[in-house]
Amino acid sequence: VQLQASGGGLVQAGGSLKLSCVVSGRTLTRHSMAWFRSAPGKEREFVAGISGDNGAAFYDESVKGRFTISRVKARSTMYLEMNFLKPEDTAIYYCAVSRSIAITMKSDEYNYWGQGTLVTVSS
Repeated sequence: VQLQASGGGLVQAGGSLKLSCVVSGRTLTRHSMAWFRSAPGKEREFVAGISGDNGAAFYDESVKGRFTISRVKARSTMYLEMNFLKPEDTAIYYCAVSRSIAITMKSDEYNYWGQGTLVTVSS
């Protein structure tokens, strides 16, 4: 299984970016997926997750109302639309597939990870 994340870049505060994550090698459409991020000097943290059955989404409080997670199962692709970006959103963003259908915030519940895409938000 391979996850390919893309869409990162440099953007000014208040701007927008849309990240994509393509899953290949195996059909995992029944598994929940999520975006995590790792900022310099900080531990990797959960950003948003989407369930494997009904598409329910869950967000960390820091991004709620600004970020939107979605997935297109037919394309084995997950997205993260990020609006009103802040400098504190600067991080490497990773996509991941979990072992279960339900959303989980625990990184050790995810057994497949992408390589990460860098998002830099300037003030």
